[in-house]
Amino acid sequence: MLSKFFYNENNVSMHVHFVKKLQFTKLVKAGGRLREFNFLKHNKEPEYFSVDTVDDRGNRITFFMYDIDGSWKIEAKKEIPQWILEAEGKLQQMIQEEVQ
Repeated sequence: MLSKFFYNENNVSMHVHFVKKLQFTKLVKAGGRLREFNFLKHNKEPEYFSVDTVDDRGNRITFFMYDIDGSWKIEAKKEIPQWILEAEGKLQQMIQEEVQ
């Protein structure tokens, strides 16, 4: 996080707070194919990543991964294809490599 003070034209101090977003893309073999997964870290509590990829028909699939006891887990609010659930360990490893 970065904080700075700025002064407007009336010499009034304004505090501006910047929050860095972490965003990255990784190629992961899932469902017998090499697939592109896009990760975006949200800095809200609890901390989580939104992850998206596409299926074989080009439909975008979006889901969330939360840090549960030091392990990043898929939150299944909707039906997630089995090939994504089977790749959860690989996705978890990708997140851990980026946040360290």
